[in-house]
Amino acid sequence: MNFFYNIDVSLFYFINVTLANPVTDFLMPFITERNHWMIFFVIMWFVMVIKGGKRGRIAAVLIIICVVISDQTSSVLIKNIFDRVRPCNVLPGVHLLIPCSSSYSFPSSHAVNHFAGSYLLSHFYPEYKIGLYIGSFLIAISRVFVGVHYPSDVAGGILIGLLIGFIVVQIWLLINKVLKIKYKRA
Repeated sequence: MNFFYNIDVSLFYFINVTLANPVTDFLMPFITERNHWMIFFVIMWFVMVIKGGKRGRIAAVLIIICVVISDQTSSVLIKNIFDRVRPCNVLPGVHLLIPCSSSYSFPSSHAVNHFAGSYLLSHFYPEYKIGLYIGSFLIAISRVFVGVHYPSDVAGGILIGLLIGFIVVQIWLLINKVLKIKYKRA
């Protein structure tokens, strides 16, 4: 177990310290700040509801369900099982770009929520899949750049998020077999 932790710490320092530069020092705190992308998400949610037709309204309802499930699974359940202390609270020489939280580190809820949402939205809007995943990855990796998560927190969050997104989509497909709601997928 020490071996994997040492690799995780080495990767953390490589991303957080070695790759640090004025561009990432400016961009990553901006990218990681929820208020900077939340406005975009709210606007896009309303666009799906108002202009997205049946597909958009279904996706809008399911994305709320998906993110609530992913956030609660990550923040309330998994973090309290692992009790992992954030790197900014235990490692020396962290290049900390935002305040360090005292909440637990594993998994990164940013990664869980964004990848769960990306999986779900990719089902309804496959034409935006690449952009969704690139955006989610930038938000997830920003957590290491700003010093509040280990790379394994992010990797675990990505896997958990994809699994939750997959499960929500599969449940929707089962429900839709019964309801037989017709909607156009791009």
